[in-house]
Amino acid sequence: MIERLVIIDSADPASFYGVNNSNMQLIRNLFPKLRIAARGQVIKVIGEEKETSDFEKAIHRMEQYCIRHNSLTEDAIIEAARGEMPKDAKAGDGVIIFGINGKPISARNANQKRMVDSFGRNDLTFALGPAGTGKTYIAIALAVRALKNKEARRIILSRPAVEAGEKLGFLPGDMKDKIDPYLQPLYDALEDMIPQIKLKEYMETGVIQIAPLAFMRGRTLNDAIIVLDEAQNTTTHQIKMFLTRLGMNAKMIVTGDVTQIDLPRSTASGLIHVLKVLKGVPGIGRIDYDRKDIVRHPLVQRIVDAYDRYDHALESSASADPSDDGVRESSDL
Repeated sequence: MIERLVIIDSADPASFYGVNNSNMQLIRNLFPKLRIAARGQVIKVIGEEKETSDFEKAIHRMEQYCIRHNSLTEDAIIEAARGEMPKDAKAGDGVIIFGINGKPISARNANQKRMVDSFGRNDLTFALGPAGTGKTYIAIALAVRALKNKEARRIILSRPAVEAGEKLGFLPGDMKDKIDPYLQPLYDALEDMIPQIKLKEYMETGVIQIAPLAFMRGRTLNDAIIVLDEAQNTTTHQIKMFLTRLGMNAKMIVTGDVTQIDLPRSTASGLIHVLKVLKGVPGIGRIDYDRKDIVRHPLVQRIVDAYDRYDHALESSASADPSDDGVRESSDL
């Protein structure tokens, strides 16, 4: 009789063990000759050498499935115990990753698929378009996939800390308390894709970093996936600073909506400026989402349509203002 310690070092223990340890109970039933005890990330097993060796291999197969799917199904456990690699869950084409409880996160329209393809081909991808098209969500999903596949060692998520038409004044608390409200949409997406315990671990160890744009200066970001959200609210100097943080074995995704600029009207949007500057530069992809790509509530698309019609009517009825700074015009890259 020998004793082995099997470490679950990458999968989320709560997902691996199942509700009320139901997965561990099934595993015990499939290996009745072994004495098995699980605590935290460590599984202790006692038995004959061959059986404990087979058990360890089966656990690692289950762990690989759990890492990919964020869940461990009964079928996957049985297949792994038989010495087979568990088959992927049936989720249709275009799956980027599996979110919480095994929910597949996929490209839902043609432009989202183009964004996935562009990320694979280019080190810098611009994803532009109206609210609700899923550009930020897909960007974070691609970053999480790269982390899970060990294509990157960390994820850096950033946003300019610009208020949307409100002056919030003094905010209580420490620095994290002050900036977190601006970054909450990024947390929301991550919480859909990474189990809470694992996400907390990643945040504490710096594997996932969420920071306002102002904190990027002076950094060189190697071996990372870097996402800049709400880039329409950057200044020309800020976005140049951000793009030049790109290090070795790193990729960037920049998302923005030039119809929702919250900068003072006297300040030009860095996103619009950089699209002109980088036009024709190789290694850069650009995806332009439009109203038909909106994947939120159907009313969101009708709201965007109504605003577009209203703005178009104003432009048609009024002469052009020669003093307009042009910060809301779009430009091809």
